Amino acid sequence: MDTRVRPHNAGPSAVWSSGGAAYDEVSRGILDAIEHAVNRLAPSPGMRVLDVATGTGWAARRLAERGFDVTGADFAPDLLSAARDLASARGLDIPFLEEDAEAMSFEDGAFDAVISTFGVMFSQRPEDVAAELARVCRPGGRLVLAVWTPDSNVFEMFKVIKGYMAPPAGEPPPSPFEWGRPERVHALLGDAFDLGFERGISFYREPDAQAAWKTFSEGYGPVRTLAGKLDPERRKRFEADFVAFHERFGDELGITVPRDYWIVHGTRR
Repeated sequence: MDTRVRPHNAGPSAVWSSGGAAYDEVSRGILDAIEHAVNRLAPSPGMRVLDVATGTGWAARRLAERGFDVTGADFAPDLLSAARDLASARGLDIPFLEEDAEAMSFEDGAFDAVISTFGVMFSQRPEDVAAELARVCRPGGRLVLAVWTPDSNVFEMFKVIKGYMAPPAGEPPPSPFEWGRPERVHALLGDAFDLGFERGISFYREPDAQAAWKTFSEGYGPVRTLAGKLDPERRKRFEADFVAFHERFGDELGITVPRDYWIVHGTRR
């Protein structure tokens, strides 16, 4: 484990990393929201951009393809390895660095713009992440986050997942969906950024509900790890419940799951 990853994040790092290159298929399902976030970031030529919790690097690649100077950061080494391979295959020169979003190694004000698409919301210590986002963004710089809302179908999907998780030892981490409440985002970031919010809907499409299980059980670290820990009977029930949830969104050509999110736009004070 890289020493920059804080000890309490060693477990989460391993969980998210477990999806490896297959995580890119999970990111494929949020491409419309990633594009929305990149559009609202509206970087200008010459700006240095940081993609925090980059995963396999979708947002970073989109920015690099538009000619921007972008760096990707994540604490999951296997996701970073996949991000490097995918960028290299497209001829994109993007530094992908192993960094803990709660304590990054970048200098103060190192970036003109910072973006994170459904990444930092899953941090264990949100106040620390918020402080880091403010620290690395220069005065006058831009911040864009995409975060799932607490009334979204992603929240409903996580209720299915949570039903098969063991109770946490000690105090549970804060809910990631707290980042989907504007008042909570104001509390975290409002002292450092002038904030604006825009609602969006991402449409997750698969040929059928079983394909959604394949995508998540292979590439989405929390689902992959959980499924691997369950005994065969509980794993079978978990798969059945996960598939049944996605079958609720069937249409003529497959499944289409509408998933509500916020785009948070900030200007650094």
